[in-house]
Amino acid sequence: MAIFSHLWSVAVYVVPFIFVLSTVVFFHELGHFLVGRWCGVKVDAFSLGFGPELFARIDRHGTRWRVAALPLGGYVKFHGDANGASMTDAEAAASMPPQERAVSFFAQPVWKRAAIVAAGPIANFILAIVIFTGVFYFNGRAVLSPVVDAVTAGGAAEAAGFRPGDLVLSIDGRRVDSFEDMQRVVQASSDVALAFVVERSGEKVELVATPRRRDLKTPFGDTRVGVLGVEARGKADAWRVERYGLVAATGRAVYETWYVVERTGSYLGGLVMGRESPDQLSGPIRIAEVSGEMAKIGFAPLINLAAVLSISVGLLNLMPVPLLDGGHLVYYALEAIRGRALGERAQEFGFKIGLTLVAGLMIFATYNDILRLTRQLLRWG
Repeated sequence: MAIFSHLWSVAVYVVPFIFVLSTVVFFHELGHFLVGRWCGVKVDAFSLGFGPELFARIDRHGTRWRVAALPLGGYVKFHGDANGASMTDAEAAASMPPQERAVSFFAQPVWKRAAIVAAGPIANFILAIVIFTGVFYFNGRAVLSPVVDAVTAGGAAEAAGFRPGDLVLSIDGRRVDSFEDMQRVVQASSDVALAFVVERSGEKVELVATPRRRDLKTPFGDTRVGVLGVEARGKADAWRVERYGLVAATGRAVYETWYVVERTGSYLGGLVMGRESPDQLSGPIRIAEVSGEMAKIGFAPLINLAAVLSISVGLLNLMPVPLLDGGHLVYYALEAIRGRALGERAQEFGFKIGLTLVAGLMIFATYNDILRLTRQLLRWG
């Protein structure tokens, strides 16, 4: 019985992780696949996962659809590619008959190759919008009124003159409709002076507060954010549920997607500039852990996590690093400017650098996961 109990405990985390990651990867590769087919390129293989093949089938176009044992990614291999990273098989290309060359990836005009590569990250953003749209359309959105119920002693809000009962109307001229709206602005503005307009006893009062940088625990680990020092106790009459039609739900989904893009971009920029700590980077272990926790709450939080992860994967792939989609796009931009592609040796050197960077990032993120997990075990011990 103990063995079955342990197996069940593992499955609670592994199954949601595989579901979330496979969904995100499938739609990313599906973007490459569909635009590739639209551009007239033959697809030799569509793989979900890496490593040994578990099962496969070949469709009427000759594409081998395969599921592999290691569910940590996937790839689309176009005709003429040496591998799933779309590096050209030079020997095969040189001896390829004209009819095969015409349906090969490397022989396409640069704009087609760029469109095929960009389609993967774009598909990730579309997937996120579709998921968010469904969540808002079917579940609506729980909104907490931006009323200050308590002010933290010694915090930025107290120093600025906030009082319990203040209703926040706007921040820097931007309308605030919910406590969540206020939190989002504040968390992204640590050490930045913000101009608040609050309603107090029926009158509008202007306050200036500077959120202080603090470490905040999130499902993905500690993150550094701006903290104002106000609380909302969440009384029943302070909550309302907003319902959306399909168009409004889509609009809200686009807004949510852009918010995640903006916050992720801000973190990556801060990482480069040294303002953010790399210990916030999470790898597959942490994603599995969060997937399991979200699955325990319900399907909506789990699919919501898939949307956020999809956006992250889309952004990561757009980074101008050889091996990633963004690196390919840089190569194609240089090719369009120069009128010819970079030399084969230059591209191979770039891909080696890209492989080193990506592998290093994965190792570091996994190290963070193991370190975080070890600290949790020590605390429980």
